[in-house]
Amino acid sequence: MTEDPRDSRAAMLRGLVNRCPSCGDGRVFAGYLSVVDHCPDCREPLGAYPAADGPAFFTITIVMLLLIPMIGYGWVLFRSDPLTLLIALAVLTTLITLVLLRLVKGAFVGYLWAHHERDRGA
Repeated sequence: MTEDPRDSRAAMLRGLVNRCPSCGDGRVFAGYLSVVDHCPDCREPLGAYPAADGPAFFTITIVMLLLIPMIGYGWVLFRSDPLTLLIALAVLTTLITLVLLRLVKGAFVGYLWAHHERDRGA
């Protein structure tokens, strides 16, 4: 059974901005990270595309790659007390993680939709 080809790039960009990867109008999330069961506009079953741990893995990877230069530049440029630098970096890392996780999960759901990676059950 062959399925229609879908544009991965467009689907991921739509998911990135919290839009349905199919129609581009409906929302992907019903809250902060919970994916809607069906798109309110085109009725695409978005809940059937389980993101699992993929978005968390990619978010952690991106944040760690950003954290390395933040520690270096923070230490060299500001020459602050180590505890102050630790607190500032903890707050900044938390904010970046919370923002990126939602963006990455939306793009991940778009990717899964474009490649027909549905939850087939147990």
